[in-house]
Amino acid sequence: MPPPFRLSVLDQSPISEGSSGAEALHNTLDLATLADQLGYHRYWVAEHHGGPMLAGPSPEALIGPIAAATSRIRVGSGGVMLPHYSPLKVAETFSLLAGLFPGRIDLGLGRAAGTDAMTTFALQRDRRQAAPDDFPQQLAELLGYLDDRLPEDFPFARLAKTLPGTPERPEPWLLGSSAQSALWAAELGLPYAFADFINPKGAEIAALYRERFAEHEHAERRPHTAVAVWVICADSDDEARRLAASARMTFTLLRRGELIAVPPPQRALDFLAAEDHAGAPRSERRAILGPPAIVRAQLEELVAEYGAEEAIIVTITYDHQARRRSYELLAQAFGL
Repeated sequence: MPPPFRLSVLDQSPISEGSSGAEALHNTLDLATLADQLGYHRYWVAEHHGGPMLAGPSPEALIGPIAAATSRIRVGSGGVMLPHYSPLKVAETFSLLAGLFPGRIDLGLGRAAGTDAMTTFALQRDRRQAAPDDFPQQLAELLGYLDDRLPEDFPFARLAKTLPGTPERPEPWLLGSSAQSALWAAELGLPYAFADFINPKGAEIAALYRERFAEHEHAERRPHTAVAVWVICADSDDEARRLAASARMTFTLLRRGELIAVPPPQRALDFLAAEDHAGAPRSERRAILGPPAIVRAQLEELVAEYGAEEAIIVTITYDHQARRRSYELLAQAFGL
């Protein structure tokens, strides 16, 4: 029986130990074509910089090849980290993509840097001083270009009429893991994707988004909530937990400032056993792991907790075939 909510994919293009970024990117294309065939609703690619684990610093560069390799699924960014960019450049890029792939392009936007402070500074064009924290102004300008609603006295207002993909436009989303992002999404009338895989305490924030959205009384718009959650579906509970050890090890070391590629499961299990023996604190990240029936039940419970209309599935494994298998089993469990 199909779910009462949509199922989508967030791909962070993980790099396995002993592999390469180029192979990870080809795996992203392979997984996207599979997700398209399986019936997932949308396929988002993330933005991360300066680390050995994830090969996706440029969602805007990946979206075109993915959309060209697929036929039905929506494709987008999960997300573009707007503080690194000119709002006009982002508007032009995603307008172009929307023009090439009408009705299929999403523009998910985030405030986080997606990296460490040094790499953030390296990404700046002007390095005389740190960039200002002006995300709300950047976001308003970007939406003004896409909607052609910039004030007449805005210095760049005329550029809204030059976007290359018009009349097509991407669907903008706001991404977040805190209450502030929910308030901005509600104020602007945007759909909202909450990163439960970063902050597993977001149900109240999702409720705040819907409450404030209603207060703003957006004409012809309704709130739309998606929850992004870490999932591994396997043929058994033991196998799912074995596969999950790889990502658990990388996240444990990430908290210490140690960046590694995704390790093989046995090395990760040995590392985690040593951590447990030493009494090291465990990560509070939520994971839904297990065989299809268990994963479906837990995912339905989580989506209901958030009051969401959509679940965006994040899966990281050492072996690409195991990642494919996880999405296949999940699609079967929900009757996609």
